[in-house]
Amino acid sequence: MNMFSRRHFLTLTGLGLVALRAGSIAAEPEWQSLFDGKTLTGWKAPNFSGQGTVEIEDGAMVLGVGSDITGMNPTIDAPKMNYEVSLQASRQDGSDFFCGLTLPYGDKCCTFIAGGWGGSLVGLSSINGDDASENETTKFQKFETGKWYRIRVRMTPDKIEAWVDDDQMVDVKTEGKKIDMRPGEIELSKPFGVATFRTRAAVRDIKLRLLDAAAK
Repeated sequence: MNMFSRRHFLTLTGLGLVALRAGSIAAEPEWQSLFDGKTLTGWKAPNFSGQGTVEIEDGAMVLGVGSDITGMNPTIDAPKMNYEVSLQASRQDGSDFFCGLTLPYGDKCCTFIAGGWGGSLVGLSSINGDDASENETTKFQKFETGKWYRIRVRMTPDKIEAWVDDDQMVDVKTEGKKIDMRPGEIELSKPFGVATFRTRAAVRDIKLRLLDAAAK
């Protein structure tokens, strides 16, 4: 290979690598914001019998203390598989779950719980009829009142995953398992909703992205 050919080859190789990198960046799924931080446009209240007030404060959706559950549902056509939902949540007052994130999983739904059963329970309700306090996803974490936590849940055909900040709290393979809601009023959160139990909480930066099914 002469000098010109070598330079030409290296130039094309370099351009090819740049193109591949650019393609990879472009292929990264994009997040879609579901809450504008200013209004409740695109959201509706489920018919919880003890629904508390819902207000906008400092760019956050504040779910007031209910008797028992307060929640809101986005009015989007929610995906059933291969997606992620992310939000920030903060317990303002109370001692039970400050984030009950209900999401579709195929033709069923389930709820990721943060801060339940006295304030520290984390888990998924339900698996094979067992709720977040009594299945393989049960964990406990201290949550500070007034502190913001990043919560993210990923739904793919072979597993359900969830994180609180950078800590993975749920990593459950779903083959052969019954994924469903805990029976009761929380079912009004279906197919997609965020709720609290006898607790005042704030949520913000609520967003969703579709995943590349072939890569999961």
